[in-house]
Amino acid sequence: MSAMTLPVFSQLLEPAGLAPALDFTTSAAVVYAELPSIDCRAKVRFVVGEHISFRVGTPEEVARLIKHWRAELSPQINAEDDAYAGFREDEDFTEMDSEAPIIRLVNHLFARALDLNASDIHFEPNEHYLEVRCRVDGIMTRIERLPVRIQSAVASRLKLMARLDIGEKRLPQDGRIDYRIGNRDLDMRVSTLPGVLGESIVLRILDRADLSIDLADLGMPENVLKNYLKVITQPHGLILITGPTGSGKTTTLYGTLEKINSVKHKIVTVEDPVEYQLAGITQIQVNAAIGLSFASGLRSIVRQDPDILMIGEIRDHETAEIAIESALTGHLVFSTLHTNDAAGAVTRLQDMGVESYLISSSLLAIQAQRLVRRVCTGCEHTAPMTDDEALVLEVKAANYPRLRRGAGCERCGGTGYRGRIGLYELMLMSDEIRHLITSGADANVIRKQAISEGMRTLREDALDKLRQGMTTPEEVVRVTRVL
Repeated sequence: MSAMTLPVFSQLLEPAGLAPALDFTTSAAVVYAELPSIDCRAKVRFVVGEHISFRVGTPEEVARLIKHWRAELSPQINAEDDAYAGFREDEDFTEMDSEAPIIRLVNHLFARALDLNASDIHFEPNEHYLEVRCRVDGIMTRIERLPVRIQSAVASRLKLMARLDIGEKRLPQDGRIDYRIGNRDLDMRVSTLPGVLGESIVLRILDRADLSIDLADLGMPENVLKNYLKVITQPHGLILITGPTGSGKTTTLYGTLEKINSVKHKIVTVEDPVEYQLAGITQIQVNAAIGLSFASGLRSIVRQDPDILMIGEIRDHETAEIAIESALTGHLVFSTLHTNDAAGAVTRLQDMGVESYLISSSLLAIQAQRLVRRVCTGCEHTAPMTDDEALVLEVKAANYPRLRRGAGCERCGGTGYRGRIGLYELMLMSDEIRHLITSGADANVIRKQAISEGMRTLREDALDKLRQGMTTPEEVVRVTRVL
């Protein structure tokens, strides 16, 4: 490591309020009066290109080192424009070797996202910076702030990896990156969107190693899992999984298909997109550009003599109609809807123009779900519920004497959370509920009937997981609502 790296550290870390001090005589150790965050440590290691150890020093030690190295390197600091002076927007990306600065930068960003177990990476240009943010356990987290002038270079590198048109900056584009890091093979779905200040690029990370999904590991309560396993083995009918985007609906569907998949069944899916490839199952990718929609794909699927169908999402009347007709003619059909709770799915189908008697005849069950963040096991500690939390949750604090909370550590990136677990609300069809649907009852009436028959709501499941120390009051309030 050479002394030339100090300007780079200064450019990277001073915006965060951290003045770095390098002691090149002590095995490349970086000394701080306060240990920097995991993000700052990652930046230092990336720029230097080797492993750097960190230790907490006294204020006098830090001041002495800063004074010494700034005096030694002031001519070099003035000569070097900034950490990204070597990046050129007009570089020929098809000729770059693996050590080119822009390639190392993009690879570093991928590695940071994977270290945090991120599901998405967002490249968002604004007037002064290129913001790089990740969605970690459902929450957006900034991992880098890059000079805006390298935005075009980063975008070109990502589009080249995704086999997109580098020159097209006026229209949205979609692509895919196959990426290998260490022993992990990843699929990254790439979406570009032209904006006033540059192209916004989002990458959805899909880990091929996570193909095996066990329903028992998703967090379903024992009674919900028992009833769900019973209903998915029925010979025909419609089963809906509901919830907002990012609530784990697709994961539940893949886990379900893995559970019931066998040589005795012909299983066909139509998805947008196909996120994971499942052995023994025919999967169809929706392609609107050539006219292959959910509805047109379904019309072809039913002529393939299937036993089980999985529809990625019911979006319109035509898709809903074909799905229900399939369920009524001897097929077991799985699909998803964007609704807030289980009972709301009935209203949503009615709004699409599906007759109530068809809904009541075809439905077997509706499962609503959400995802809450888990307390990090590396920094967890116990603490009682406060009176304010009890008031917001509408519970008695005495019933939650030992809640777990995360203090924040390197493992969880200082958030106190690592990983997520599902919340579930399973509404099984009964004669009373079918009668309410046929008679045109609204969602609240259907919901009350389901609760009287034993359905546990999302909020109740969340409070159970809170009592077990899996999550925190803040997460329960963020994800669920009281009706």
